[in-house]
Amino acid sequence: MAAQWWRRAVRGLCGAALFLSQLSVLSGRVGSLMTTKLSQPQSTLAKSLTSTSTNAPYFKALESTEIPPYVTNCPSNGLCSRLPPDCMTCNTNYSCIYGKTATFDCKVKPHVHCVDENNHEQENFTINMTCQFCWQLATSDYVCTNSTNCMTVSCPRQRYNATCTVRDHIHCLGNRVFPKMLYCNWTGGYKWSTALALSITLGGFGADRFYLGQWREGLGKLFSFGGLGIWTLIDVLLIGVGYVGPADGSLYI
Repeated sequence: MAAQWWRRAVRGLCGAALFLSQLSVLSGRVGSLMTTKLSQPQSTLAKSLTSTSTNAPYFKALESTEIPPYVTNCPSNGLCSRLPPDCMTCNTNYSCIYGKTATFDCKVKPHVHCVDENNHEQENFTINMTCQFCWQLATSDYVCTNSTNCMTVSCPRQRYNATCTVRDHIHCLGNRVFPKMLYCNWTGGYKWSTALALSITLGGFGADRFYLGQWREGLGKLFSFGGLGIWTLIDVLLIGVGYVGPADGSLYI
């Protein structure tokens, strides 16, 4: 009886061990299936990322086709030689002789269209200009800022620091924006003819001084009846020669 019981116990243990081994094998298969299913979205995501990364040059190509801001200042289908300097790139020849005419090889920038004298579109062209720096140009070739803080009627004449910019169709060497010392030449809108007429007709009442903004001198002439006529005559001469001007220091117009 004891031997039979021992045999049954051994058979039960063997059956339990076989069941556990089968269970472990089955769980391993289920885990492999789960990992396979989970790895599929990741591979799909990787493929999508890879596909978007391959499209990056396409987006860059789209960005490169955008119109640059300088194109708005470049006239379309105009003469290439009349384009503003911002619309072209030129090979600057700094070895040219000062004051002499020099030829420069230029090329239009992207998205800029221009023509020659025969109305043929071209990209490469030449321009002729005088060999000189921008600050050496004539005063009519650049525009400068004005100052309303300096006196135009003074001895010696006052100067101010101005910032000058070369006009669009003028070509020169060096910086196109440069500082320059200029004489005070601004005006407040006072007319020399009006001041002289008031000085001759109503100068005894200080009308000329009031018109020029010199209130204290005007009151002095008013209450002294033009300095008994002497001050009136003197002001006629001073305004006539331009020595007495507006109180704000501006020029007559």
